[in-house]
Amino acid sequence: MSNSRWKVRPAGSNWGDFGPDDELGRLNLLTPAKVLEGLAEVKEGKTFCLSLPLNVPGQQGSTSHRRAPRLRPTVMKGKPLFNFAMAGEKPGVTDVVSDDEVLLNLQYSTQWDGLSHVGQMFDVNGDGVPRPVYYNGFRAGVDILGPACCARHPVGASGDDADHMGALRLGIENMAAACVQGRAVMIDLEKHYGRARHAVGYRALAEIMARDGIEVRQGDMLCVYTGFGDVLLETYPRSDSQKLDQTPAIDGSDPELLQWITDSGVAAIVSDNATVEFRHQPAVLSHSGSYLPLHEHCLFKLGIHLGELWHLGELARWLRERGRSAFLLTAPPLRLPGAVGSPSTPVATA
Repeated sequence: MSNSRWKVRPAGSNWGDFGPDDELGRLNLLTPAKVLEGLAEVKEGKTFCLSLPLNVPGQQGSTSHRRAPRLRPTVMKGKPLFNFAMAGEKPGVTDVVSDDEVLLNLQYSTQWDGLSHVGQMFDVNGDGVPRPVYYNGFRAGVDILGPACCARHPVGASGDDADHMGALRLGIENMAAACVQGRAVMIDLEKHYGRARHAVGYRALAEIMARDGIEVRQGDMLCVYTGFGDVLLETYPRSDSQKLDQTPAIDGSDPELLQWITDSGVAAIVSDNATVEFRHQPAVLSHSGSYLPLHEHCLFKLGIHLGELWHLGELARWLRERGRSAFLLTAPPLRLPGAVGSPSTPVATA
């Protein structure tokens, strides 16, 4: 199989399986039937907000390049438009107006990683020359634009946007248009490991799913609760790195786990931690390529979106008390053309 962007696709990938120009990946499995499956899991009508406050995680070294939102009033005629008495503009008018704007890093807090967030150096032409590419062979510098190429192909209008960089393909707006709603299942690692650093491979994960009676179906969205998000809230704003390091996570360096992700047909994977996968030291990784092998496998090879820093604790404990694992998840990102990631305010209904 090949197309105009690639002659060779990565081993184990599904490039082209959803069409030569597909930009949704496994979200194609969120069919109307999957939405109905999710609705069937609603037993009590209980709703949960799965977003952290957008000023969390606070001061954390691993995300120091991502800054907290900066909220400020908009300005009208040189004046801050906040608690603004309109009578000053139009005598006799009684309205008092507040209006604000925000400078927001799109991947600072509860977020979705888009398929244009992580690519790889890969020999798509089969000529021995690795090139920077993303899911389904979309090209860096052609389809996903950085500063060096933006002047030729700006995202958006002319003028002030002429130096804007962004994803002409695989942008997060595709995910938003897909609505992201369907059946989801919770895997509760915190229940089984507590707050202890542990890389959970496939065999341990399979044991947990069997013990907890968890059924993962094709097209499900997989949520992994580790306790990391709870530690963030408990230690905010400083974020205690030692305590954060003492939480379990799924092991992206385990080939059996990656194969299970392929075989299971999950549509998306989310966690309450910062990377979804367990972060090994680079020298310890058995995988010889990506520093984050789960990201490579999911975002690059299979088109599986990853959700990070979700607020899963309240929902996980509620499900645990009732012996449940499945629920309806609604979790679209911002419909922001050209973005490679986005905040989300996911809602679980159980």
